[in-house]
Amino acid sequence: MPSKPAGTLYRGREGMWSWVAHRITGVGIFFFLLVHVLDTALVRVSPEAYNEVIGTYKNPIVGLLEVGLVAAILFHAFNGIRLILVDFWAKGPRYQRQLMIGVGAIWVVLFVPFVIRHLTHVFGG
Repeated sequence: MPSKPAGTLYRGREGMWSWVAHRITGVGIFFFLLVHVLDTALVRVSPEAYNEVIGTYKNPIVGLLEVGLVAAILFHAFNGIRLILVDFWAKGPRYQRQLMIGVGAIWVVLFVPFVIRHLTHVFGG
């Protein structure tokens, strides 16, 4: 009986999960940018309304959402570089697992200090 293959480039392994996470983070970043453009455009309509909207953003819940936004942006950026390497480097698919580990390591190195600093600011004053 032939053994089942270990997986292909994008089926059930690192490639598939990075593909899913890349799409989710991309959609999340898109909606953030949409809201950001709309609330910034509000300043032309009514500066008072703009100040009121910006004032609602100064709370711990939005501070936590900002952590999620930075997490998504960092992952999306470094995973995008990984995708370029997989697509355009002849050996990229062969090293997909190592590249994904590299993305995770860089993400942690940059994200953890940000979270510590940001949450200290959000909750500590």
